[in-house]
Amino acid sequence: MTIKSTIAQVGRHVGETVTIGAWVNNKRSSGKIQFLQLRDGSGYIQGVIVKSEVSEDIWNDAKSLTQESSLYVTGVVREEPRSQSGFELTVTGIEIIHLTENYPITPKEHGIDFLMDHRHLWLRSSKQRAILVIRAEIIRAVQEFFNSNGFTKVDPPILTPSSAEGTTELFHIKYFDEDAYLTQSGQLYMEAAAMALGKVYSFGPTFRAEKSKTRRHLIEFWMIEPEMAFVDHEESLRIQEQFVSHIVQSVLKNCAKELETIGRDVSKLEQIQGEFPRVTYDEAIAFLQGEGFDIPWGEDFGAPHETAIAEKYNKPVFITHWPAHIKAFYMKPDPARPEVVLCADMIAPEGYGEIIGGSQRIDDPALMEERFNEHNLPREAYQWYMDLRTYGSVPHSGFGLGLERTVAWICGLDHVRETIPFPRMLYRLYP
Repeated sequence: MTIKSTIAQVGRHVGETVTIGAWVNNKRSSGKIQFLQLRDGSGYIQGVIVKSEVSEDIWNDAKSLTQESSLYVTGVVREEPRSQSGFELTVTGIEIIHLTENYPITPKEHGIDFLMDHRHLWLRSSKQRAILVIRAEIIRAVQEFFNSNGFTKVDPPILTPSSAEGTTELFHIKYFDEDAYLTQSGQLYMEAAAMALGKVYSFGPTFRAEKSKTRRHLIEFWMIEPEMAFVDHEESLRIQEQFVSHIVQSVLKNCAKELETIGRDVSKLEQIQGEFPRVTYDEAIAFLQGEGFDIPWGEDFGAPHETAIAEKYNKPVFITHWPAHIKAFYMKPDPARPEVVLCADMIAPEGYGEIIGGSQRIDDPALMEERFNEHNLPREAYQWYMDLRTYGSVPHSGFGLGLERTVAWICGLDHVRETIPFPRMLYRLYP
């Protein structure tokens, strides 16, 4: 009896006949033998067709197959140590589902605009598939970490009446007769959830109408945003380094083949565990000025500044205690030095920039009122948020990790556009 299998499962059926639904990734011929490079989404396997062992119809069907044609292929599973999967299929039968003509993405080089226009097909390539598998593993590891550490997943709204950080880089829409915006962060809502559930996290899409066209920016991206009641700044930093270490080690453990496919230097990832180095904003400014950067105290950092600091370390580095005036209104000032806030940006190594931003939040109602007024925020949109300090305020902290930047770093990619199935970027909304 023929067994239906996937390529990932063929190792369970050595010596048995299986049928696999697959696409032709590539093919070649050597006289009286044809070699089909097959993929089914779960993996890759070579199908070997020997002319003397099959009917003329099967041989001719195999010859007619083109790149990305779909078929059911039947054959005997053999061990083959030289193959990526460790197995090979001696083909005994072929049922063609669809013959593809003029598949646009060929083994030759294509420009990035062409590939992005054909993103729906580019996803089928071995590298793009590997990236998406690693992305899925990162998501699994994120959920595993929080689920095993007492966090509850909460889903904040995507439509909001205001900005989380008081910025203007928002997508405005009409919500019936009201103004509304696509969320740029679920953080404020997660603070409310933390007051009910203690430790919470969200995982969802966010949107920034920022007209940035850099290798680090997307218009639509996914954020993981934990919020923790009764947790101070220092404890939050420890949780962040444990969190990121868990993600990286999970990818190393479960995605070895995919990391090999994309050519990632895993020795750099193997170092991502234990404590991460910390640098204060003051120390960072002094270092940058010593390196020849013309940047005064009080200015935010750009990509070149972050890269220069990260190059000193082989792990992510925390930059802590930023000037209050360049950070969000809700960040708690350092009691010993109120002009800076208890916050940190985590900068990934190898030039990948900020992957986490977090802080301890203001819990004092009077101070929150003062900061609220300083930023001229609309009372009607934020009254519910102010209520969190009025009714049972507690010390609490949180942070946000950008999924796509994290994928780019772990995969060693040049641009975040390859980290998400269908990227939304400045001037790109298709496909």
